[in-house]
Amino acid sequence: MRLPSLREVERFLERALEGGERDLQAGLSPLRAEFEELVAKFADPGRAAEVTGQIYELLPQLAEQLAADAHAIYQGDPAAESLAEVKVAYPGFLAVTVYRLAHALRELGVPILPRLLSEVAHARTGIDIHPGARIGRSFCIDHGTGIVIGETAVIGDKVKLYQGVTLGALSVSKAAAGSKRHPTIEDGVVIYANATVLGGDTTVGHDTVVGGNVWLTTSVPPRSFVYHSSQFRVRSLSDADDLADYSI
Repeated sequence: MRLPSLREVERFLERALEGGERDLQAGLSPLRAEFEELVAKFADPGRAAEVTGQIYELLPQLAEQLAADAHAIYQGDPAAESLAEVKVAYPGFLAVTVYRLAHALRELGVPILPRLLSEVAHARTGIDIHPGARIGRSFCIDHGTGIVIGETAVIGDKVKLYQGVTLGALSVSKAAAGSKRHPTIEDGVVIYANATVLGGDTTVGHDTVVGGNVWLTTSVPPRSFVYHSSQFRVRSLSDADDLADYSI
């Protein structure tokens, strides 16, 4: 059987999320037959109905998790004027919505489809969350462009990530497949823009703040402040005759 293209999966996801405030439960409810047909193109023969039933039983739980995510984004961003705005307009919420569905499908053993769903969100938002990652409650993505969360990353509750954050692996060797390659981020951690945290043995302890541009490959204890120290110079434009030669 021919597998659906990324565009076909994207069209289905658009229909599921097109109404109201990107309400996954309300959007999927009238599409059960189509969802089962989609799952049938990836799941083992005869499992499509079972998997679909399990997903639809999970919808209230997924909706509750997403409500907590939306609230975390709203509370964490002074620019957010309402929960409705977060749900309709924020790329971080869209990426997390798709992740929650993709992760549930992956946990049920459906191949390929979870990754296609994640790639739809990646293309739309610039946020790359592998469906294998484990993410707790009240997850807040602020801005979000360029965030990468690897397959074996574990993220606790009430974690906040800014744009450009990478939760990645120290090694990209194929031999490492199946091992924990990505970091663990405990509850209440905030990671600022363009920070990189690498390695399956790396744990960022709870309630830690990781500053912008940090490169972290070792564990840090709870309630730490990790920062990048850099030097900069300020000089007068009148002393900078060659400024135009290298400035953009």
